[in-house]
Amino acid sequence: MGTSISIAVVLIVGILFVNFSPQFGGSHSEEAIARFNASKNFKEGQFWNLEFTQTTPSLSDLPKLFKELSREASGLTPSKGLPVQSVKLNEASKQTRVIWFGHSAFLLEIAGKRLLIDPMLSDVPSPHPWLGSERFTKELPIAIEDLPKIDAVLISHDHYDHLDYETILKIKDKVGKYFTPLGVGTHLQAWGVPKEDITELDWWHEVQFDNLTFAATPARHFSGRGLTDAQKTLWASWVIKSDSENIFFSGDSGYGQHFKEIGNKYGPFDLALMECGQYNDHLTEFAIHMLPEETAQASVDVKAKVMMPVHWASFSLNRHNWKEPVERLVAKAGEMDLQVVTPIIGQVIEFNNLDSNITSWWADYE
Repeated sequence: MGTSISIAVVLIVGILFVNFSPQFGGSHSEEAIARFNASKNFKEGQFWNLEFTQTTPSLSDLPKLFKELSREASGLTPSKGLPVQSVKLNEASKQTRVIWFGHSAFLLEIAGKRLLIDPMLSDVPSPHPWLGSERFTKELPIAIEDLPKIDAVLISHDHYDHLDYETILKIKDKVGKYFTPLGVGTHLQAWGVPKEDITELDWWHEVQFDNLTFAATPARHFSGRGLTDAQKTLWASWVIKSDSENIFFSGDSGYGQHFKEIGNKYGPFDLALMECGQYNDHLTEFAIHMLPEETAQASVDVKAKVMMPVHWASFSLNRHNWKEPVERLVAKAGEMDLQVVTPIIGQVIEFNNLDSNITSWWADYE
């Protein structure tokens, strides 16, 4: 009887948490769903990838999945905190530059504007700190409260390691506009961001933001924050273009035909920030993240002059050694004559001096 009561309590608490915690975001209005129906990427009440992509395991996949989860793995996290360079910002730089906050979060200064990309700046990427692994670094390059005014935030999709409730609450009074794939604005509105400050884009759609052009481009991934909202919002990569520079951010994506299509339409790119990490060599049938070798090929496909690996060095979200992604990427890039920049978290990357950011800093950490 006592066990049954305990299980019932846990279930009730879980249901209440999922239904009432603001972390899970908002629910789409009928008006929003009607708008999604105009997208060729929205069918049968959900968004779809360009290529067939398995995002959930079938019954036949479960034995292999359980075997992988029980497999012994080492080096998932660094043995000590990773280095972080502190940054102080005053006026926006006249030089185009990038500051990496770890994982897929970075601040971009371009054409006199400050942009935040996928600003997950909390310690744990999950709906509750008990449900995830902590950040590898003890601090950020810039404390959230010290961030200056942000002209715009761009978000690739609604997963917890890219869209963070706590971060949005702390920065929303400093942010001018938000740009998201279709449907992600529903979460932002639920967290107090005015609807008029949010622009949602479908794949291949563009918007002008003063002297910048933003284009939402395809990715091969999935979405969802709760138990019942899988594929209810779109996921995307982003093109950010000024009069003199062209930048690509892959978001989260498995390898696919879309990279060549993006390169042909919008390339070449001065810098491509490419997902590299949180893959699984033993479960490659789930093509929702790239292996490092695929990341290198995707960088070539989009016609990147220089690429920078992101989506690593902050969290353990899969079962590979924490620094394996960058080591495998650098090895493959060397074979392909692909230039890679690998800054320390917080290091300022200036476009007029990209070569100064080629280091192997991770080699000093186990």
